[in-house]
Amino acid sequence: MDMNSANIEEIVRQVLVDMRGGSSAGASAPVAAGNVPQKAHVAMLTKLKHFEIQEYPMPAIGDDDILVKVEGCGVCGTDAHEYVRDPFGLIPVVLGHEGTGEIVKMGKNVKKDSAGKPLKVGDKIVTSMSFHDDPDITMYDLNKQNVGAGDIYGLQPDDDIHLNGWFADYMVVRKGSSVFNVSDLDLDSRILIEPAAVLIHAVERAKTTNILRFNSRVVVQGCGPIGLLCIAVLRTMGIENIVAVDGNQKRLDFAKRMGAGATVNFNDFKGGIDDLAGGVKAAFGGYLADFAFQCTGSAVAHANVYHFIRTGGGLCELGFFVDGGPAQINPHFDLCSKEITLVGSWVYTLRDYATTFDFLKRALGIGLPIKELITHKFPLSQINEALETNLSQAGLKIAIVNE
Repeated sequence: MDMNSANIEEIVRQVLVDMRGGSSAGASAPVAAGNVPQKAHVAMLTKLKHFEIQEYPMPAIGDDDILVKVEGCGVCGTDAHEYVRDPFGLIPVVLGHEGTGEIVKMGKNVKKDSAGKPLKVGDKIVTSMSFHDDPDITMYDLNKQNVGAGDIYGLQPDDDIHLNGWFADYMVVRKGSSVFNVSDLDLDSRILIEPAAVLIHAVERAKTTNILRFNSRVVVQGCGPIGLLCIAVLRTMGIENIVAVDGNQKRLDFAKRMGAGATVNFNDFKGGIDDLAGGVKAAFGGYLADFAFQCTGSAVAHANVYHFIRTGGGLCELGFFVDGGPAQINPHFDLCSKEITLVGSWVYTLRDYATTFDFLKRALGIGLPIKELITHKFPLSQINEALETNLSQAGLKIAIVNE
């Protein structure tokens, strides 16, 4: 049966149901949009530093599944680590977890997203984690359980479906997955949801110290996409006294546009950590920071950041999404005698994920150049070039965008 006759059959079936005054909710066939192709394509990482575009039959969609036409996906540092050295041992794998797309087919049991918002064919969605019906992880978990124990699309081993990551033209969202309807956000904003959620969670963790406040002096170390989004989140909260630290002047210039009041280029300080700390102190008008966010993933940077913080201050470490090695600190001088309050941050909760949608709207509303974080866009066919561009740090956020 060709696609046109299939569509006619669906229309006739719906008309007959309506004439009988019934409902199609119990129908076994999934609801689908027209023109769903017979084949799907994925960028399969088949060996280190090499993706292949592979074609597979479009899989059947179960009663609890969603078929998504992928519109775009950001390239994460985690993707780059997997591309270069496969630290998770996933090869062969379809990467990509910062993705978004349009629902083109959905099973009969799919009615609402994870926040209770209705879902239909044509809606734009993002995914967070898959929990396999873990009752302890919900949108309204009062313990704010971190979702790091869940599975994430784009970091799953290949299987007989193959459409497991967002570096593809179609992806299958399966039962037990968290899904959010984000049809009110444009494509660039949707691509930034996942990394922005990391910062929403980090700031929520920082607030538990009771040190981060409106008038706090805050240093953000590392001005890649994560550090820049951190600055943006702080600005949307009304925090204005922000100093950004990095060694890339172009990124520091962008940090000012994101809301940093001053910047410190560590390459300008050759006298060691005390000299650099003096530069941070001068940027704050003679004071050390009340609070610091460490966003680099560098063990050396982690050891340095304590020197930027006043006695009684706070620190949120969120840069280590893979093993970056041990950091050498002096527990007496860095932690104990200064009574530093330290929190770690890892991914996000489901509530943080939903909060991110409001953050993006607020950031755009106050004029922050959030969408300019996406500096390079590549088609799926050029994914190897996209990863190499990410590794070269030629831009900020690299994205795969389908036509």
